[in-house]
Amino acid sequence: MGKLATLTLLGASLAFLGQRFSAFRERMNASREVEPVELQHCHLIEKLENGSEDIDILPTGLAFISTGLKYPGMPDFAPDEPGRIFLMDLNEPAPKAQALKISDGFDTELFNPHGISTFINKEGTVYLYVVNHPHMESTVEIFKFEEQQRSLVHLKTIKHELLKSLNDIVVVGPEQFYATRDHYFTNFFLALLEMFLDPHWTYVVFYSPSEVKVVAKGFGSANGITVSRDQKYIYVADVTDKNIHVMEKQENWDLTQLKVIQLETLVDNLTVDPATGDILAGCHPNVLKLLNYDPKDPPGSEVLRIQNVLSDKPTVSTVYANNGSVLQGSSVASTYHGKILIGTVFHKALYCVL
Repeated sequence: MGKLATLTLLGASLAFLGQRFSAFRERMNASREVEPVELQHCHLIEKLENGSEDIDILPTGLAFISTGLKYPGMPDFAPDEPGRIFLMDLNEPAPKAQALKISDGFDTELFNPHGISTFINKEGTVYLYVVNHPHMESTVEIFKFEEQQRSLVHLKTIKHELLKSLNDIVVVGPEQFYATRDHYFTNFFLALLEMFLDPHWTYVVFYSPSEVKVVAKGFGSANGITVSRDQKYIYVADVTDKNIHVMEKQENWDLTQLKVIQLETLVDNLTVDPATGDILAGCHPNVLKLLNYDPKDPPGSEVLRIQNVLSDKPTVSTVYANNGSVLQGSSVASTYHGKILIGTVFHKALYCVL
């Protein structure tokens, strides 16, 4: 009887693991090959060789780009180089990327920038908020942008017990922001187990100097986050569930889910087209190619546009798709006056005139 019980338990365990493995491969789009959709008038941006994970473009056309992300499980072509913030002026006929200087007193050797977001106060001062991972922990760094000097002045480091395993950030007021937690466990191996078992323990947190709280939870892996043009709605990408959550912002900063836009690709960072209000999503057609990097069969890139976001049937179209021959591991896309920047987790960055 004991042997029978053992065999039964073993069989059930193997069946469970087989089911979870099959579900994991399906979530990761393990068998998907991207259909190419190329743009004209494109070129790779010089100096951006080690990622361009997130991009935020000011109304003036100045684009901030975070580079050099060190992220567990992701390729890293420059492991000994710290991260940086680059700037591009998209008003120039041939814009170039320039690394911004950072003020003394901030440890640039430990700079590991992830998601970024800008905020402009009533006086017109620009602040850049950066998710940072020094020693693979999570902080939010606040910088003031000095345009004439092309530099960043570090003002503050924010830490909190709810601000763990951060991915992306969107600023909605002075020292007020929403941020996503993309995995619950901070230990790398436990995070891998979490990805495999898919318990949906990640969340969105709201931060202000007077209050920090979880405002939305139950995500497979909460990733990119941004805000609508009218500041009424927050859009959250759940990368492993392959969808975008449309959430209404309440007066107390809580978020109420209105709808979920289901997609067929793994959604990373989100931006809003300032001209149309459409969502632009940097996506991963096949995440297993990211996790198991092979330069002979690299991960592809994909950018989607979601129109009529609040309607019953939003329109989803492919702006750009490449099999990795040009751009690998796209994470974000952002537009300005008929131009688009497409960034990646660890690879290069693409500039196109639409």
